[in-house]
This record gives sequence, C-alpha cells and structure tokens, in this order.
Amino acid sequence: MKPLYQYHLSRLVKARIKLSQNLLLTLGLSLGLGLFACSSNAADEVSTNNSSDIERGAYLMKIGDCVACHTAVGGRELTGGLPFETPFGAVYSTNITSDKDTGIGKYSYDEFFDAMHHGVGVNGNLYPAMPYTSYSLLSDEDTKAIYAYLMSTKPIKQANLDNDVSFPFNVRFGLKAWNLIAHDAEKFAPKKDKSEPWNRGNYLVNALGHCGECHTPRDSLFAMEQDKHFQGAVIEGLEASDITPAELNRQNWTHDDLKSLFTEGYSRKGTVFGGMYPVVYHSFSHLTDADMHAVSSYLLDTDETVAAKALTFNGHQRELPGYNLYMGYCAGCHSQNGEGRPNVAPAMAGNATLDKASPHNVVAVMLKGIKSQHYNTTTSFYAMPGYADELSDEQLKDLANYLRVTWSNQPGDVDVDTIHDLKEVIFEHD
Repeated sequence: MKPLYQYHLSRLVKARIKLSQNLLLTLGLSLGLGLFACSSNAADEVSTNNSSDIERGAYLMKIGDCVACHTAVGGRELTGGLPFETPFGAVYSTNITSDKDTGIGKYSYDEFFDAMHHGVGVNGNLYPAMPYTSYSLLSDEDTKAIYAYLMSTKPIKQANLDNDVSFPFNVRFGLKAWNLIAHDAEKFAPKKDKSEPWNRGNYLVNALGHCGECHTPRDSLFAMEQDKHFQGAVIEGLEASDITPAELNRQNWTHDDLKSLFTEGYSRKGTVFGGMYPVVYHSFSHLTDADMHAVSSYLLDTDETVAAKALTFNGHQRELPGYNLYMGYCAGCHSQNGEGRPNVAPAMAGNATLDKASPHNVVAVMLKGIKSQHYNTTTSFYAMPGYADELSDEQLKDLANYLRVTWSNQPGDVDVDTIHDLKEVIFEHD
C-alpha cells in the first residue's frame, strides 16, 4: 500500500502533469517527459567534498521536498521509480543518487544548474512536474550546496524505468516552447524595504518551498498568475488555500500557529491535509527556528508578535437542520462544542477550513474524508471517513452551513446547487 505522503504527492504531481499536457496539446507540440537523466560529463566544476556545503545541502534538500518524488514505494531513498500516471501513460521519477551509471554522478555542475534553473536535462527538457519554475530562484551558492550533497550521497545502482508514454508525447522537444513563453528563470532579489527575516522567508517559501506552484492560480497557458500570487487554486478536487497575508491575518493566524502547523501538522487553526501533509512531513517540519520565524514573517507580512484572539464559537442553534447531523456524525470525534480531541480530531472552533470564504474544502472533506496522519511519536490523527454514500446533497448543504455559522464568521449560504457543482469538481479526477 502506498504511504500516505506519496499518495498525496502523486495526486499533486498528476495534477501538474495534466495542466502541462493540456497546454502542449493546445499548442500542438510534443512534450518532454524526463526528470533527471544521466550525463557523460565529469562533475568537476564545483568542489563536492566540502563538509559545510554538504551539510547545508542536506538541509536545503529537505526544505525543497525532493525525497518524496524520487523514492518509490518500498524503495531506497532517492533511487526513483515512483510512477506518476498521466492520460498518455506512466512517467517514472529517476535515480538522483551519485551513482555514475544509473544516477546523476556524472552530472557536471553546469548541467545540474541547467536542470534546476532552466528545466533542461542532458537528454532534453525536463517535465515541469519538477518545479524548476520555482527552483530557478535558488542562489548559486545554494544550488552548489544541493549539488555537493547529492554528489555525496551513497551511489546506488538502480536502473531508471522507461516511461510508458505513447508517441508523440514521448518526444522531449515540445517543452522548449512552453519555457520560452511561461518561464522567466529570474533570480531571487531581496526587497530593500523589507526586513532580513521577511526576505529570508520570501526565499524559503517561493524558491525552495515552491509554494506558489500549488497556491497560485494558473493562466490560459497554465503558467502561474503572478498578479494573483498565493490567492489559491483547486488541485485534484481540493482547494490549495489563499495564503496571502491579507487572508492569513483576517483569520488571525499567529507566528505560533504557523510554527505549530508546519512542525507538528496541527495548530489551534486546524490540521493540514491533502497535499500539505507531505510538505509538512518531509519539508517544513525540518525548518530551524530562525527559518521558521522567517517563513511566518513573510507569510504574515510582519516580524512583530500577532496577538491570538478567542476562537469562534457562536453557540449551538438546535433548530437548524444541521444540528442533529453534527451531533450524529461529527461530535463523537470533534466533541459536542467543537473542542476536538488531541491525536484524534482537530477542533471546529477557529478552524481555518470553516472560516474560508469558499465552502469547497468543507464539502470535500465531508465527501472524501481524510486519511490518518502521523508526524512523530506524540502527534498523529485518526482517519476521518467520507460520507459521499451516506449524506444527500440536502444533508451536505445543511451540515456545511451548520459548521460555518457555528464555528466561523462565514454565512450559512451554501445551497444545493453549490453542493452539486462542488461534487463535480471534487470527484472530477477520481
């Protein structure tokens, strides 16, 4: 059975694959389907035995969340083989250990740089399932450190699997046009009017964390709409939230809330789920305290302490039709007044999912549930079942409205037509 983090990651990458395929079909081009591939040039431009570079590169690799894509279920770390299903066949991640025959041990630094910053591998353009559109912001120093770390990894000889993709989509040439149109490969530039922690957070979030790849809407060419940066987007039936400072501050996220969420997967504002689970599990949970503060300073657009306000609980309105549904389906885990239960279920009071303007994720969670999540020896959460086969559209509407009017500042204005429309989007990729 596929581990949960790889299950969610696979779904996210498949969504990005579909976006790119649709674009390339529209342009009438064939697409390149590589991730990393082997090279015949010697890796001699950059020192790869500097212990401080290797140590820093290991940290950067974690924040960049590379392990999940390049490790197959039950496989050895970084040896590839994880399949990503597309409408045209399977694409497999590749071996990125230092093995010179099957890994990237013969990559020169320049070739590695081109792959990370320009999406160009030694055998052609890389598939944008690898987020080089964000990695292009990496500094030369950090790119060298990542390279040094990868070259220091144990060489593991494991042949890469051939992509099972039909012609003409197995030709690597097509993505050159997309890169010309949609990829600037710009370097990161600190803002002079912002603090050092804010700029560090900007770099961590947008370059290494590549958060915009999921949380930013895409235009007609499926490039990120930079004028709508972090305003949210729907990916495989779930809504990657609006994480602009305006929205996070409206919901009263604090530095401590974000630290708890990113290091433990849980805060007073709720838990992560969907594609955010592997991000926390593999990536942000490893942030140093200083870098964690930098991330929250950037996301909240302030270095100053943010005071935590009382969590919203407007009291039960027993006359509403959703009351009995909540007591029958939800209260056993989330508690009668929405307090939640540690290591079982998050609280309803103050829950950020309920307080979003869109009811999308509220409905998605009720329909599909959430798989169990484990973070460390002290933090885990039970699985939540989905009720798609038990609750009618009318009941889903009543329960969604009850949750929102009871534990958020959102109105109870979800109607049956909205439920019907959301179900089409939520189950579109199943």
